[in-house]
Amino acid sequence: MPYVEWAEAQLAEIELLTSMFPTVEELELTDQLAVAELRDFVEGSSSAHSPPRPHRPQFLIKQRLDTTNTGTTDVILSCAYPSEYPSVLPEITVRCAGLSRAQQTQLHTALNAHLMENCLGEVCVLSAVDWVKDNLQLFISKSLTAAPAPKKEPSPRAEEVFTRLWIYSHHIYNKTKRKNILEWSKELGLSGFSMPGKPGVVCVEGLQSTCEEFWSRVKVLTWKKIMIRHREDIPLDRQCKDSRTVESVESLRKFTGFEEAMFEPHGNRGNHMDLGQLYQFLNEKGCCDVFQMYFGIEGR
Repeated sequence: MPYVEWAEAQLAEIELLTSMFPTVEELELTDQLAVAELRDFVEGSSSAHSPPRPHRPQFLIKQRLDTTNTGTTDVILSCAYPSEYPSVLPEITVRCAGLSRAQQTQLHTALNAHLMENCLGEVCVLSAVDWVKDNLQLFISKSLTAAPAPKKEPSPRAEEVFTRLWIYSHHIYNKTKRKNILEWSKELGLSGFSMPGKPGVVCVEGLQSTCEEFWSRVKVLTWKKIMIRHREDIPLDRQCKDSRTVESVESLRKFTGFEEAMFEPHGNRGNHMDLGQLYQFLNEKGCCDVFQMYFGIEGR
């Protein structure tokens, strides 16, 4: 399906949504310019084979749902259209005060799985709204009925672990995802880097709990393919050679802070990086062995 047909489907869905949710308390278009550009593209585009616009339609659908345990609950679905939607899934985030972060992550995973199985290739925002209405209670009930942890007598401090995750993605183009990666790594105190383009590479390092939290947020975004290619786990309780000093997080870091690394972008869309420069960068950080894990070849 060329871009103009994708754009027509997007515009038709937005018009349907505005008729079903006529007030700003129900539907808020957060980027009016993007919608105007979408309409201009559909009505007068000279090329059906090029992306329609620099901006992407984004909107909020606000619902007040009845739940068994908490009465009414406010739920917001934050939606954004990739240019290729509906041939790819939209980016949908569900916000609900009645859910913990872990429960929200589980809900997003289940929602994306439902849309991937039943709606790929078709407009699906209304299907997502209906699915959330039908299934939100289940996740709230899980959150409320989760058994509290039994009270324990004080015990020795649990062993902490330093972790380094090497994440591979088919590509990282989307500006929102790139911004999320930078902001989440800063929020969680992680160091490392991300390399946008095709393929996409992300490395984060820090306490195991924060690395796992970063991965739980990233993996539920809409990706063609994303996986942890390699991980390193180092117990922080082990003693160093002098048998007195305990290794710290800072002493194990190979990166200072977190950055988005670009290596001479090239190609028609400027989305390919110079892998030779990537190898040199990794070599300088003492991580050149992961290059072969990513690309199956020796770096040089």
